[in-house]
Amino acid sequence: MDQFINQQNENYERPEEWDKTGESATPDESRILSREVNPEDHREGSLRPRALNEFIGQHKLIRNLNIFIEAAKKRDESLEHLLIHGPPGLGKTTLANIVANEMNVNIKTTSGPAIERPGDLAAILTNLEKGDVLFIDEIHRLNRSVEEVLYPAMEDYELDIVIGKGPSARSIRLTLERFTLIGATTRIGMLSAPLRDRFGALERMEFYDPSALKEIVTRAASLLETHITDSAAMEVAKRSRGTPRIANRILKRVRDWAQVQGDGRITDTIVAEGLSALGIDSLGLDDVDRKCLRAIIEKFNGGPVGIDTISASISEESDTIEDVYEPYLLQLGFIDRTPKGRLATRLAYEHLGLSMPERSDGTVPQQELF
Repeated sequence: MDQFINQQNENYERPEEWDKTGESATPDESRILSREVNPEDHREGSLRPRALNEFIGQHKLIRNLNIFIEAAKKRDESLEHLLIHGPPGLGKTTLANIVANEMNVNIKTTSGPAIERPGDLAAILTNLEKGDVLFIDEIHRLNRSVEEVLYPAMEDYELDIVIGKGPSARSIRLTLERFTLIGATTRIGMLSAPLRDRFGALERMEFYDPSALKEIVTRAASLLETHITDSAAMEVAKRSRGTPRIANRILKRVRDWAQVQGDGRITDTIVAEGLSALGIDSLGLDDVDRKCLRAIIEKFNGGPVGIDTISASISEESDTIEDVYEPYLLQLGFIDRTPKGRLATRLAYEHLGLSMPERSDGTVPQQELF
């Protein structure tokens, strides 16, 4: 068996676009307001809570996990397979580690694109001990042939392996220790139905409100041994796009500003000066967000305009605009999608301090109203 797995794994090289953590290297990884993983985020792993009672926000999800974990402990069983979905940066990886800590078991972490062959998965599964947690990030990007191997492992805790080729090939079935698979995905719609249906529980993570983010910022500041006022913590929270990862990243930047330009304490003035220098406004928009809005308003009279045209006008990839910048602008109600293209809404004009265009009769076009 070991020989088979070694053969499957030899000469295995991970794609260049994946770093050592199994996270995708995105074009905007250096952007402060990006929800994607930044290499700097891993250097502050101590900011992550390690128990459910330390986790802030996501009350419904935490309540459900508490019940699932307590029930599994009382039955002396492994936890049912769990699928957590939601936007990046909300704490899916953190929750997976918390579940392992609460169950007093080990956790093995990997990602969908990192498991290229069935043999890669076999190597991981056969090394799991009873009750261990296997966490697969971006599970929707699993190879289909790998998924087929995962089905019996999830349902029957057995692994079907084909040894040899041609007429001499034979299939063997290995019994695995009972384990818990925790999958995380930002795009649950791309997950195949057979895989999704094999999870015992599906939980969604929502964006955080400012009050919850304020608690997260205050806790992180304490762990970083940095003083921050309540009002400054709330100001950081309001500019964090509802995402803890961004909140912690902004906190570390204003901490730098406080240590160099102030006395080390983070105050309203320090936050305002630091974020102004970084180009982050009161709603959490940065220079690229405003550049996108101004392109629609000033170059194309508020729209409608196609995404490819916007992309060419601001020198950004259309996929990057759709996946990185546009979602938050849609949440704020600053742009609207129509069959003809993107429209800037009244709220966008007001935020940029611009006047909406008028018809010759002095009225505002109806399609531009939000």
